[in-house]
Amino acid sequence: MLRVLNMFKNFGSPARNATPEDRQRESGVNALNGVSLEIKTGEFFSLLGPSGCGKTTLLRIIAGFETATSGELFWNEHRIDNLRPQDRPFNMVFQRYALFPHLTVFENVAFGLRVKHVDDFTLRKRVENALSLVGLWNYRDRLPDTLSGGQAQRIAVARAIVNEPKILLLDEPLSALDQKMREYMQTELRELQRRLGITFIFVTHDQQEAFALSDRIGVMNNGNLEQVATPEELYERPSTHFVAQFVGSMGSIRGSAVDQHSLQMPNGQLIRGNIKNMGIVQPGVQAEAFVRPEKVQLGSSPEHNALRATVLNMAFKGLHYELHLGIGPEQRLRAFVPPEKMNSEVHVGASVTAHFSPADTFIFSCPSMGSAVAWGPPT
Repeated sequence: MLRVLNMFKNFGSPARNATPEDRQRESGVNALNGVSLEIKTGEFFSLLGPSGCGKTTLLRIIAGFETATSGELFWNEHRIDNLRPQDRPFNMVFQRYALFPHLTVFENVAFGLRVKHVDDFTLRKRVENALSLVGLWNYRDRLPDTLSGGQAQRIAVARAIVNEPKILLLDEPLSALDQKMREYMQTELRELQRRLGITFIFVTHDQQEAFALSDRIGVMNNGNLEQVATPEELYERPSTHFVAQFVGSMGSIRGSAVDQHSLQMPNGQLIRGNIKNMGIVQPGVQAEAFVRPEKVQLGSSPEHNALRATVLNMAFKGLHYELHLGIGPEQRLRAFVPPEKMNSEVHVGASVTAHFSPADTFIFSCPSMGSAVAWGPPT
């Protein structure tokens, strides 16, 4: 198990002659704000978040390429944050694969073993095993510039796993690939991780990628770890305002809190939540209700939240129609409606009733009002 305890990173004030990029990086603000995290042995764990949220900084601290301002790092109860990168039982696959262009595929993968003076017999067996695992043993005599992007990515992974690490760290390794190749390599990576049985820690800003690969996901924002959960839990039970609006597709309705169970819209209508109070909030503070488009249905239901709306736009997406609904001067909601539930009365400009269950409604105080307070379905 890998444990990160109360990790802070502050890059300090930029030097007078720093480049604009360095000034942005060394802005004197915390890149990490007391992050604590446990990653289980053998799991595929992803760090997900927008650019600049701290996910790569955390990965580089785990690898030993960055030094934390404060905090501790443990591997199986042994503190390792004082160890050099080469003395940690990890290997890293970078966003840019950095293969040696003058070396064959075999020699690229063997390079780290030669540096460690591994004997020739063992070296060949380990390189053969690593290249066979990624399906490229027959490419061992090729040079990197003859490989496709996907093949180069697999060589980079082979070069990392040949050292038999306990954890493989991957910093957005698929970002340079086209969409079709990315989807193919996601499947390859997941199957490889299962075959190896080792821990993968994967950094990405792509939600679909994180959902496709991960046993659990840590969502980061502004140096904070917002929520750690399985993909299903993140989608069905977001615990913070940021996670609700960042993960997946959500429609939102703003208003003011009435109590821990309801929000009042500007027109006076209540949005209810059959939900568990996760905090205390004063009535009247600004709040936001989130609901996923597939949970929004057309028509009315006495047990559901029901809103009169105008169809602003609609598009056929194959499995459903996507409707953009106006429910006030500045309020918008989306609905995914199956084709069999559509009729001639639903068209752009039409007035409809949209309803959704309180159990599918997540209400948060708005971040601008201070610490976000969340309510959601009982865990």
